[in-house]
Amino acid sequence: MKITVAGTGYVGLVTGVCLAAHGHDVTCTDVVEEKIALLNAGTSPIYEDGLDALLRENRGRLTFTTDSAAAYRDAEVIIIGVGTPEKKDGSANLSYLFAVVDEIAARAGRDCVVIVKSTVPIGTNDRVEARLRERVAGRVKIDVVSNPEFLAQGTAVRDTMRPSRIVIGAESAAAAEKIRAMYAGFEAPVLVMNRRSAEMVKYASNDFLALKISYINEIANVCEIVGADIDSVTAGMSFDARIGDKFLRAGIGYGGSCFPKDTKALHWLANFHDCELKTVKAAIEVNDNQKLKLLKKARRFHESFDGLRAAVLGLAFKPGTDDLRDGPALANVPLLLDDGARVAAWDPVAANNFRRLYPYELEYCGSPEDALAGADVCFIFTEWPAVKALAPETFVRLMKRPLVLDGRNCFAPATMRAAGVEYLSIGRGAQG
Repeated sequence: MKITVAGTGYVGLVTGVCLAAHGHDVTCTDVVEEKIALLNAGTSPIYEDGLDALLRENRGRLTFTTDSAAAYRDAEVIIIGVGTPEKKDGSANLSYLFAVVDEIAARAGRDCVVIVKSTVPIGTNDRVEARLRERVAGRVKIDVVSNPEFLAQGTAVRDTMRPSRIVIGAESAAAAEKIRAMYAGFEAPVLVMNRRSAEMVKYASNDFLALKISYINEIANVCEIVGADIDSVTAGMSFDARIGDKFLRAGIGYGGSCFPKDTKALHWLANFHDCELKTVKAAIEVNDNQKLKLLKKARRFHESFDGLRAAVLGLAFKPGTDDLRDGPALANVPLLLDDGARVAAWDPVAANNFRRLYPYELEYCGSPEDALAGADVCFIFTEWPAVKALAPETFVRLMKRPLVLDGRNCFAPATMRAAGVEYLSIGRGAQG
């Protein structure tokens, strides 16, 4: 098929490249010229494991352009994968989505199916179809399908090539079959439903995972009070098939482009219709508080960080991505700086993104060891393999004071303390 993808972020670019790998001719369009220039040079503007290689392998079936007229003119399927960031009130900002919709209405030159892959409030696909049909005024026939994505940053290529399920929300049987045919080479269950149900599947899935993370973090906090060990507790829970072992790792909260935004968006939507989602509201509150757990623990040892060297290991919200959004580093580093700390930070892929926000305020280090050298305190915000590979003795040898606050439970407490490290983590018995 001739497919056009609007947006070259995590969703749009990964989707486009993976569809090309399945034999489709894909045009990716974006308004950011720098991103298109990078892609035409064979380089991905985002860090995602396996994406660069897949991009190069399928270069013959991929076109990258800022020319929306050429991109939309002959496309059989147009996939919208632009961002829907949260507004200050928590609702979804749909301005980028509808800007693309208006471009499609002006440029589409043949009958086509428009897929909304962006995460949008329930009912948005109906609005998109009504707007398109009004503006094309019968010139071409356009059907709109909701086709939410379920990829995770860091494993986005794998999640797209081998999806857990393909959800097609359509009001037209013909449009649903068109999209089913587009995914013919993908081995996954295909679920066809109405558009509003498909929109809700995305929010319900993400918010459930956010709830699970927030729940286990609260249990971890209680474990610290009563002297229980969260690792043992989650191991005991995980053997129950109804619970499973996924999303039970205690830590300092979730971040990224999906969970924070989607919990707030669904909570806002429910409130707008006079229906309070108390569980989702609680997950949002728990996550906001959890991000500052390490800083609160550190205050037991240092009333002020003024003049102290603070090593920060990990800036991305999770390993395998350069995305900073809503990660614990973004919440904690400004507070450390405001308190006078000299922050030495390391991250293998996200440092450049953080440097755009703080170009001079931090010392950006080339290795975890460089960050630890002479440090009075160490904060672990991201469980990169290079961090988990550090020997406990490394903290003792390099740090001025081996005080380690681990937000990702990378090390065994007994091993760290035996090596002479003052070590505090999340939910592992009474601490401090």
